[in-house]
Amino acid sequence: MTTFSFEQRQQRETKFKAILLQRQQYLQTRLEKIEHDFEQPRNRDDDDRAVERNNDEVLDELGEAGQTELLAIEAALHRVKEGTFGICAKCGNAISDQRLDVVPHTPFCQSCAHALQHL
Repeated sequence: MTTFSFEQRQQRETKFKAILLQRQQYLQTRLEKIEHDFEQPRNRDDDDRAVERNNDEVLDELGEAGQTELLAIEAALHRVKEGTFGICAKCGNAISDQRLDVVPHTPFCQSCAHALQHL
């Protein structure tokens, strides 16, 4: 179990909060663009409409994934505010910086995330 001093914890929170806020802004901008694309008039040509429908499905999936990630980021930012960021929600151990570098909004350490995937 890794423990951090108050100063180390604050530095981690500051670093990852900045990463989370940047990703949040990126996703919000991307979702606005997706929404704008959905609002555009549709082509009258049958072939073009078929392509547009396929594109709409992809955009819809990207939008859903973006919304899901935004919720996870908001939860992570809440954990920063509450002082519990970087602590595994399942076992209470510190989440490694290596894991947070890959998935900064994760509430689980590597071991618990792996165990949850195999339930």
